[in-house]
Amino acid sequence: MTHDKKDIAVSRWEGEGGALPCGPQEALAATCDEWDIPALSDAELIQLRIRVIALENIVLSLLSKASNEQLEHIAEMADLITPRPDAKQHPLTIHAATQMNHMVERAKHFRS
Repeated sequence: MTHDKKDIAVSRWEGEGGALPCGPQEALAATCDEWDIPALSDAELIQLRIRVIALENIVLSLLSKASNEQLEHIAEMADLITPRPDAKQHPLTIHAATQMNHMVERAKHFRS
């Protein structure tokens, strides 16, 4: 990723892509009450967990073949995770950044 592209990506990330105050899906979420969407069942939640685990393993596999420069970029992006200027740091966001770094370290163990 060139420096310019990285700056553009980070600026979008910091501005959350022009997101509304409650997140990028605020306008869509505001109409959810109108849709009468049922809560997820236990079976659906289990399927989501399985899919997240599968996706994590796919990403881990791809990261194990990534260049050192790409892995460094991921670590840099994790370090750049900050809240919007009008918001405070959220524990889940901090945890997500930590998980990004952990995935990079885990991927290094699988490098051939």
